[in-house]
Amino acid sequence: MNPATISPTGRDIRLSFEFFPPKTPEAEGQLWETAAALSAYGPGFMSVTYGAGGSTKAPTLATVRRLLSMGLPAASHLTCVGATREEVNAVVADFQAAGVRHFVALRGDPPGGVGTPYRPHPGGYANAAELVAGLRAIADFEISVSAYPEKHPQSLDVAADIDMLKRKADAGADRALTQFFFDNDAFERYLERVRAAGIGIPIVPGILPIHNLAQVRKFAGLCGTSVPAWLVERLGPHDEDPHQRAAIAADLAARQVEDLMALGIGEFHFYTMNRAKLVSAVCDRVGFARRPACAAGAAA
Repeated sequence: MNPATISPTGRDIRLSFEFFPPKTPEAEGQLWETAAALSAYGPGFMSVTYGAGGSTKAPTLATVRRLLSMGLPAASHLTCVGATREEVNAVVADFQAAGVRHFVALRGDPPGGVGTPYRPHPGGYANAAELVAGLRAIADFEISVSAYPEKHPQSLDVAADIDMLKRKADAGADRALTQFFFDNDAFERYLERVRAAGIGIPIVPGILPIHNLAQVRKFAGLCGTSVPAWLVERLGPHDEDPHQRAAIAADLAARQVEDLMALGIGEFHFYTMNRAKLVSAVCDRVGFARRPACAAGAAA
């Protein structure tokens, strides 16, 4: 990874940014502008989401290829739900041929959607730990996985969640990217339990600067993330004032990052929503150094 540098202390902090495949020409243009703008912070990688059962394979692959052509360090999400091992391995081969060397290995949501029972596909990878092991058997990929400071909504309890994370780490994962959260105390408690379980890989906080409070509360309800009352009280009154809302959202996310840095955290993963302005505002408030950005249409 190429680290971004925190100013003024000079401490190295590693950043990564997450995108989703665009669905319209307008959204596509916005994504390339966003990726180019955020390249100024020297990210270790930019990841692209991927639908269950390969439902977004083509747009994900096209997006990753474009990022690579821009000279950016691209990683692809990969799910194993709804597919055989052979089908998943074939997808891996396609991405590998395109130049992808980093996967974010995920089980994926059940075919029936969030909240419906999960059943492994016959002949498929049963879970993300098996998927990690499968990737390791194919090549020496860089592999990131997921982690849930407030528990995956389908896990029996936090202990079961941490056990699965340990299985993913033991299978060869390089790091875990967390679901977004707003309660740093909950993250700190989770990290203590993770380390006590003998899991040594980096646990990278997932940071979601809030563009739309109502949308974030909906997302949080689906993924089991708590939205503190103090956060609603700060942002709620400014729904009709987008400039003030954005300034407060940037301040809140910057303070969250600074607090986590004070705990010794040295890596952060930003959920960008394919928009650069708010994420850039957070990075600038924290003091991450900017470098020359790449051009949105430049090829490597």
